[in-house]
Order: sequence, then structure tokens, then C-alpha cells
Amino acid sequence: MITYEVLYDALRMEKQRAELQQLDKEFYQNLVRYIGEKREILKSQENKDSVFTNIEVQKTRKQIENIQKILIELYERREAKIIELALIATKSTHTNSQEKENMLKEEKTFYEEVYYLLNSYKENVLASMLSGKQVQIKDEPKDLKDENMPTTTIKRLKFVASVPTFVGTDLNVYGPFEKEDMAEIPQDVANLLIKTKKAIENEST
Repeated sequence: MITYEVLYDALRMEKQRAELQQLDKEFYQNLVRYIGEKREILKSQENKDSVFTNIEVQKTRKQIENIQKILIELYERREAKIIELALIATKSTHTNSQEKENMLKEEKTFYEEVYYLLNSYKENVLASMLSGKQVQIKDEPKDLKDENMPTTTIKRLKFVASVPTFVGTDLNVYGPFEKEDMAEIPQDVANLLIKTKKAIENEST
């Protein structure tokens, strides 16, 4: 069960120890329920009108804000450790099996993708240089300051499969969604849903 104390302790352990710490395998699913419950409590409090309720509303809002801060730092610390593990794996055949075991399912996917990217780049650049060949970069990096880049940050999606409630990369709760549902989703979250074939972009108005 997720509580504020559980989240705080998880962050404390992640900060104190260099190794990736073990979390409950259902951490993300339980986290979604926990945040959802907090938002429902806040919504219920906001619908009441009294001086005491207003005080409780402020307390709940502050707690949700603190929860988000903890989650951001916890995520970023685990992210850095996973990237470091992937980097080490490209330099050695030895991997810390225990730390890989401590990765959540979603983190293992992230680890594999980072490892593949680092290894591919290393093979392309380093191997080319060592063999005296011209380095070939398939795609030029995009200029993040390019004024011609699209400013749209929201995508309208049509769901092609049922999706349970989940926490997006912006730490907001989305869903649940049923097949054929329409929704406007932030671009990075939408791209992930499209990539995993849970939804398609709906450009019609």
C-alpha cells in the first residue's frame, strides 16, 4: 500500500544508497490508485463550503504538491542510476544482476532502450574511427530552439484498446479509457500511447 511515509522512505533510501533500490513490483499501479484517491479527497473537500473545509483543502493541496515533488526526485534518481547501469553494460559483459532485478517492468524497458541506443552509437562512431572510416550519423539532431518546430503540445487521440488509469510523465493521472474513446493528451504521453499501439492520432475536429 502506498502512503506518504512509504514514498518518503523510498526517496530517502534511494538518496542514501548508490545501488538501485527495490520497490514493490506493483509500485506504479498502487501509486496511480494513491494519487487518484488524494485527488478525489480534494475534489470532495472543494465541493463543501465551510471555513474548516477550506483549511483542509489547503492541507490536501499541499500534500499533493509534496507528493509530486517526492515522485519527481525519486524518478530522476532512479533514472540516473538506470542510465549509469546501461552505460556500464556497454563497457563490460558484467552486469549487476541484483540491480536489474530491482528495476520495475517499466524501468527494464527504459534500460534496454538506453542500452541499445548507447551501444549502437558506440559501435557506429567508435568502430568507424578505429577502422579509419568516416563516421556516418543517420539523423542530424534537431535544434530545440528552431522557431519552425511545431508549438502544439496536445494531441487528440482515439483509443484502439482499453487503457487502465496511469500516471503520465507529467505526473498527472489519466484514464481509464475504453476502446473508441477520444481524449486530448499531452504530446509526450500521447506519443507513448501511440507507440504502444493503444491509441491513434485523431486529426479530425
